[in-house]
Formats: sequence, structure tokens, C-alpha cells
Amino acid sequence: MSAMLEVRNATVTFPRPAADGGRLTAVGGATFALQAGEILGLVGESGCGKSSLGRAILGLVPLAAGEIRWRGRRIDTVPREAFRPLRRELQLVFQDPAASFDPRMTIAESVAEPLRALVPQLSAPDRAARVEAILGEVGLAVELAARYPHQLSGGQLQRAGIARALIVDPAFLVCDEPVSALDVSVQGQIVNLLARIRRERGLACLFISHNLAVVAHLAERILVMHRGRIIEDGLRDEILQAPRHPYTRTLLDSVLAVEPVAARRLIAARPSSRDAVAAPELTP
Repeated sequence: MSAMLEVRNATVTFPRPAADGGRLTAVGGATFALQAGEILGLVGESGCGKSSLGRAILGLVPLAAGEIRWRGRRIDTVPREAFRPLRRELQLVFQDPAASFDPRMTIAESVAEPLRALVPQLSAPDRAARVEAILGEVGLAVELAARYPHQLSGGQLQRAGIARALIVDPAFLVCDEPVSALDVSVQGQIVNLLARIRRERGLACLFISHNLAVVAHLAERILVMHRGRIIEDGLRDEILQAPRHPYTRTLLDSVLAVEPVAARRLIAARPSSRDAVAAPELTP
């Protein structure tokens, strides 16, 4: 079976400061594939290139080398203006919900914005009905639709961000550190919401995080990234039980050191890889 998403030797570079010249390699030769309906975790420390890789997949930053294929079609060479039709299939959930919303727009206006841009033939009443339905799906009361971003909590805003990504019915989500800006008490709620949505909608997801415990709860397969390179790729149980790379062992040890009780409970109670979609809810 051919993969839905194929990333082949993807390399992302950025200019160094003018005084230095040259370019900085953020992602160096990343290669992996993702099947329809699969949740793939991408884990690594801050600055290792995770977000740059996710944005390259979505056409937000260019590749310096390599290629990205979506449903067999190469998309990294698609001009930016011609990428718009793909936006209905490929969506992003941002790290900081407060920074990802226009403070001058109501929640309803922001959530409806992808429909106005990507489904312009939809009537205003139909857009409003879709907004109401998607807000309910992510657990937001309909009366919150008329509020502005500053009137919602961080968790409510991230639910609205997920609603905005889902409203065009995508097949693939990049979730870029979607819980790192939230209180610990709210993180589990958002992870459980994403797990439920994935189970109900059957969409594929690249879940980016520095927190291996969160990734282990949600993902069936895990990629470990270090200094711009993917150093380990395996099923969740393989990564947790027998990490091959010293850096992966360091990540696992750090989770156990910082949150020993919660992390050990999560890892000990993890389902088998084939049952990942029915993972138990994550509690803070």
C-alpha cells in the first residue's frame, strides 16, 4: 500500500546572520512515510528542526533539497499561489493559540475564515451552521462563538484552533507543539480531544512535541529528531521499551525524571501498537 505522505531526504536551510554568511541547516535529509489515518509522533528538544520540517510539509518554508509527495504527487515544487487547493487537505494546529488568532475577529469569524478562503461558494448561513457544528465537536459552547480571543482561556482557544483546522475536513493535520503553551491541567484534555477526533474522523496526523510522554500516549509510531536529523524511527512500544539511540534513551530518562509518577503510569499502561486508537485517556 502506497503511503499518503512521503518525505524523501528533505533538507531545510535558513540564511545565517549577515555577518556570518552561509546558511544554517535546520533539517538535514529527513526521510519517512505516513499512511492514511496514522498518527506519527515527531519528538526532540527545542531547536532540533521539528517545526521547520512540519512547515516544509505544508509548503510554508521551501526545501533546499529532497522532495515531499502527497498521495503520490510531488508538492514541494508547487508554486505558493497554486498550493491553495491543497490547503483543504493539509492543515496546521499552531503551538500558541493566543498568537494564532486575530484579536480583532470573533471566534466565529476566525473559525469560518478557512471556509471563506477555500470554499468561497458556501453561503453565509451554511458557513455559520458549519462553525456551530465544529465548535460543538471540539467541546466549545456555541455562545463562545461571539467572543474575542482575549475572552477565552488558553485551552478554549486551542480547541477553537483545532476547530479552525478541521472545518474544511482535511485528511492530514500537522500539530506543532499544540499543548506546550497550555497549563498542565489542560494539556491532557487537548491530547484526549485530538485522540477522539482522529478516531472519529480517521485523519492522519504528524504530532510534533518535545514531550515524549505525550507523544507516546497519542502516536502509533515515533520519529526521534536530533540536530536536524531523524535518528530513530519505530513503533511506539519499540521506542519506549528498547530505544536504540543514546539520545532517545536520554529523552525517555528526562521524562521519567521530571514527571516520574505520571510518565511511568502512562508507559506501563500503554496499549499495544495495534490498539493505539483506543488508548486510555491521559490525565494531568
